[in-house]
Amino acid sequence: MASDEWISSSMPYLRPVEGGQGDAWGAEAAARGRRGTQRILHAGEVSAPAVVARLLGLEDGDTVVVRRRIMYLDEEPCELTDSYYPARIAADTGLAGTAKIRGGAVALLAELGHVGRRVREDVTARMPGADSEERELLRIGAGEPVLCLERVVLDGADRAIQADMITMPAQRQRLRYELRMG
Repeated sequence: MASDEWISSSMPYLRPVEGGQGDAWGAEAAARGRRGTQRILHAGEVSAPAVVARLLGLEDGDTVVVRRRIMYLDEEPCELTDSYYPARIAADTGLAGTAKIRGGAVALLAELGHVGRRVREDVTARMPGADSEERELLRIGAGEPVLCLERVVLDGADRAIQADMITMPAQRQRLRYELRMG
């Protein structure tokens, strides 16, 4: 494994951070002796892109709340993360603003009565889009592939409460899944 490769597991991002402080990304990086930070690029209400509408069980163009972030590991960009929430649960909450959320978005969702009980993820690989913004933000060349993770979090009634669209430089990532059987 390359020294700059990051092994990523989804579990820390699906549960509220213990003690309600900080965020899961910063805590996970710190536990490995690294520094994980993020910058919010945009937050607010938007029309749901088709893939997001499908994941959240909405109609194309329905209003959703999005938080667009760039994640950094030791000051190096490691992923672009767009988290979407149905407007019915996220409008007029901290999810619609650019301020950091104490304990993270998962903790705020839980405070609002929306707790994830099941998650579904699909991972694909592709070459970066013709849009140079993606390459610039991730600091990758046109010939370097990216991994794309689509995640939907469902509550106990199987209602979608969050959809994430995550783009990562493939050469710096390894995704790990640990599943409990039985």
